Amino acid sequence: MEKLEQQLKQHEGCVTTVYLCSENKQTIGYGRNLEDRGITEDEALYLLRNDITAFTKQVTSNIDISKCNPARKAVLINMAFNLGIAGLLNFKKTIAAVEAGKWETAAIEMLNSRWASQVGSRADELAEQMASGEWQL
Repeated sequence: MEKLEQQLKQHEGCVTTVYLCSENKQTIGYGRNLEDRGITEDEALYLLRNDITAFTKQVTSNIDISKCNPARKAVLINMAFNLGIAGLLNFKKTIAAVEAGKWETAAIEMLNSRWASQVGSRADELAEQMASGEWQL
């Protein structure tokens, strides 16, 4: 199996972004045909966990979350996951309120955005979680 893996790596090469293969199919990694094969639930969970780790690092290195409990910290990570860290950092009033521990203000500012109208109930749930400090599951 190790030699087969080595051979496939050599023949396929690794591309870490989606590309079109010679058959015009969306492909990623070492030749994974996303259109015909997709990914498994386990692979999707692996990617999600890696993304959570990456966004957690980005949030904690860009925002003072020292006043946040885990539920409030998760709101910021969730928003970064959805918007990218650059998008989240555009929420200047929300971030200022978070850093000051003004949870109601942070929630209001979250809802006072184009993002809130785009994501609907996700924004409502996250704003409630920010305001209350309680998980909204």
